[in-house]
Order: sequence, then C-alpha cells, then structure tokens
Amino acid sequence: MAPNPEILIHAATCLLAAKKDWLRHLHSERRVAEKTLEAYERDMRQFCIFLTDYTGRPAKLSDFANLKPMQMRGFLAQRRGVGSGARTLARGLAGIRSFVSYLEKKGQASSAGLTAMRAPKQPATLPKSVTTPDALRLTDAAEQLQEEPWIAARDAALMTLLYGCGLRISEALGLTLVDLGIATSAQPTVTAQSLRILGKGGKTRLVPLLPVIADSITDYLGKCPFVLGSDDAVFRGARGGVVQPAVIPKAMRLMRGALDLPKTATPHAMRHSFATHLLANGGDLRTIQELLGHASLSTTQKYTAVDTDHLLKSWAAAHPRA
Repeated sequence: MAPNPEILIHAATCLLAAKKDWLRHLHSERRVAEKTLEAYERDMRQFCIFLTDYTGRPAKLSDFANLKPMQMRGFLAQRRGVGSGARTLARGLAGIRSFVSYLEKKGQASSAGLTAMRAPKQPATLPKSVTTPDALRLTDAAEQLQEEPWIAARDAALMTLLYGCGLRISEALGLTLVDLGIATSAQPTVTAQSLRILGKGGKTRLVPLLPVIADSITDYLGKCPFVLGSDDAVFRGARGGVVQPAVIPKAMRLMRGALDLPKTATPHAMRHSFATHLLANGGDLRTIQELLGHASLSTTQKYTAVDTDHLLKSWAAAHPRA
C-alpha cells in the first residue's frame, strides 16, 4: 500500500518505510482484510498528524519506541472531539497497538506503555434481522419493484442467496458461474450443491446451496439478456457490467417503502436473519459460526440475545421445574 501524500509532511521517511512494511506484513502474512488495512492506514495517518502537533515536528519512528498512555489518551480525546465513535476509537487503538507490536518484534519499540490503555467501552448492539414472512417476501420476484422482469429476478435471486446462505453482499456479488457449476449462461441450470466462499481475512468456508436458491438463480440467468462465460460474475447491472454494490441497498430502500419494512431491513440484515432463524429452529452455534465464517464464537453468540423466544422455549422444554 503506497503512502498517502497527506502523511508525507507529518512523518519522517524512516517512519513511512516502517509503516509500509507493517501494512505489507498484515496483508501477506496475517491476511488482514483490505478494508481493515485501509482503516489502519487512515488511523496511522491521523495519529502521525497528532504526534506532529504534539511534538512540533514531523513524527519519527523513535516516537513509537515508548509511547505513553498520556499521548494515546490525547489522541483518542482529539478523535472523539471530531465525532469519532467508540468503535472507530477502538479500531484506531488496535491499529496503533499492532504497529507498535510489529516494531517490538524487530527490537525497535516497547509496547509497555500501551498495555495500560483500555479500549473505549463499546455500546451494546445486537444484529438486526427481519421476520421470516418479510424475508420470504424480499426473496419473491413478484414483489420486486423493478420494471425489467430480469432485474426483478436478479434482485430476488440475490436476496434468496443472502438469506439462504448467510453471505455478505460482497461475497454474493463476487460469485462467478463456475462457482455455481455453470459453464455458460446459455445453459443456466445451477448444478452446484455447495458454495466455497472466500470471506474476510482470506478465510474459506463451505456453505450448502439449497435447491430453492439454485432454482431462483437459474430463473434469473434464464431471463438475463447477457451471455456470460464461466468466469463472469453472476449478477449483472442494467448495461451488462458487474452490478455495483450500491445498487442493491437502493433497491432494498424501495422495497422497505413498498412492503412497510423497518429501516433495519438492509441487504446485510438478510445475513443476520439467516443466522437468527437457524438458531430459532434448533441450529447450534458452532455450525452457524462455520456457515457465517466468524473467526470467533463470541461474534456468533450475539444471536442468542436476539432469539429470546428460542431460548425461552428451550428452557421450558428442558428445565424440570418449567
């Protein structure tokens, strides 16, 4: 990742070189997601600007040799003052800690000063899902608010994929015909029974492809006016190019108004609904963790707080005094 020109006046050459090596290490060896890398680079740039103001000169590599809690608190207070929330602040602290830890392994810094720093307390938020009837309506091509029948079929197929497989929108839009066992859209029958998904951090997982999902995608490809090859992305825009991610949330906003759905009904809410509804019907957390591609079970456990009805039913069925 090339240095951002904005940081050049706030950081010495030695610091820029170390930062570049650190980001390369995260990308190639730690396999950190691209979006996280971009955020870490931005956080480091902001911290270098803070250090420049703090010391009265461009930040140097030696400034990271023994960072003090007072400096970190000043940085977090400054970011909070311009409107950064707890999650953003925690990520910024995590990025700086990662950089100092990288330098420490090379004998160029000490992380002792950062161990006393606690990340800002995170607000308790729960995944937002939609009800089962609403999820089914969103996967129905007849409910889609698109003038072109093939685009309505595309949106329905995409919603069915998000809800039926628990995919992220980027994962769904990244699918090619060969992933579905299709050689060409001229013969669009989906033959794959599972999908191999490359998720965050380069982690691969296997997700079953239900027949209803395969049928929905087959229906869309049969109506799609563009001839696609095996390596082409499945979901196409109105002019034949790869559909842009912003198109899908826009279509969902129209659907929310037409179906009187809450504002929390987003494409990503279909992934949350996948997990919540699986749990409600007896799915175990470990399986759901694997299907969602979560690195930590604690991330998946949030869904137990959402599905209180399922927990109460389990208690009623299992507790001897229920």
